[in-house]
Amino acid sequence: MTHRIDAPPPAARAAEAAAMSSVGRAGAPRTEPVAATPAVDRVILTGDAEGLQAMGRDLATAPPGIDMARVNALKAAIADGSYRVDAATVATRMLGLERQLEGV
Repeated sequence: MTHRIDAPPPAARAAEAAAMSSVGRAGAPRTEPVAATPAVDRVILTGDAEGLQAMGRDLATAPPGIDMARVNALKAAIADGSYRVDAATVATRMLGLERQLEGV
């Protein structure tokens, strides 16, 4: 079976070929120096990301509000298997959070 392709290259290939011709080909004599592409690394944060960063800064400077006695009691209850999750309370709070997020 013989495959024959007679169609001209697509527009993208034509643009690519035009760009390559301005760069030069391997083995071709060089009459002008090749300029290096300047390194440009840039990060642009979205408004949400900037908000998270601000919240992180606020939390880092906030006074500690962790009740270590409660944390240790919860760790002990989880470790000995006596900690129980109230599914109705979890569901109610998740729905409340969802309602708060709808207003944002």
